[in-house]
Amino acid sequence: MTTYFIIVFFIFGTVFGSFFNVVGLRVPKGILFRSDRSYCPTCNEQLRAFELIPIVSYIFQKGKCRHCKSHISFIYPFIELSTGLLFAYAFIHFGFTLELITAILFISMLMILFVTDISYMLIPNKILLFFSPFLLVMRIISPLEPWYDMLIGASVGFVVLSAIILVSKGGMGGGDMKLFVVLGIVLGWKATLFTLFLAALLGTVIGGVIMLIQKADRKQPIPFGPYIITAALLSYFYGEQIISMYLSLF
Repeated sequence: MTTYFIIVFFIFGTVFGSFFNVVGLRVPKGILFRSDRSYCPTCNEQLRAFELIPIVSYIFQKGKCRHCKSHISFIYPFIELSTGLLFAYAFIHFGFTLELITAILFISMLMILFVTDISYMLIPNKILLFFSPFLLVMRIISPLEPWYDMLIGASVGFVVLSAIILVSKGGMGGGDMKLFVVLGIVLGWKATLFTLFLAALLGTVIGGVIMLIQKADRKQPIPFGPYIITAALLSYFYGEQIISMYLSLF
């Protein structure tokens, strides 16, 4: 029975992941509800149902639009697969508990933000404002230990990121600061600081490798959101264990 639910959560995750792609690409443009059907961004041809099957359609179409043969961004199957795996893992990790609802909401928000930041280098207020009340309510119903850790976490996220923005003179944006306030509510202050440290580490190592491979200009802006999101997910599922292991060394 457990295997059945894992498969169900994975399938639902891929379907939601497909929707998150649409939301992430359309919200910054303000066109989320202007079209009922998905379409190819290159030729604007409306896609049929069999072209919208998560992951499967991308594979069978060999990553190309069936109409104009333009390449389909790899972000589509990546988000679909990632959301499916994360939904399934959230069920494995938490089972049918209140925290599972928090996990699904948290993953959903982060996957949409991953798309917006990769595509537009933007963390939209609309996405944060939509998810924040739900995550806050879930943290009240399913609190951290102690319960006020979410308040401290939100405060730490705001203060630390504001200080970084001031010191770096725009090295990080206001969207990152607002995101860390939400992360503080969900994660608490320790995991929020760990998320910042891990995101900086990932950004330095992975970002440096990407720049070397692509021979990109160091002054060219690089989206930092994906590193924050990856770090936040690791902190959410494993942050407490990693922090405990680190502190045990001393």
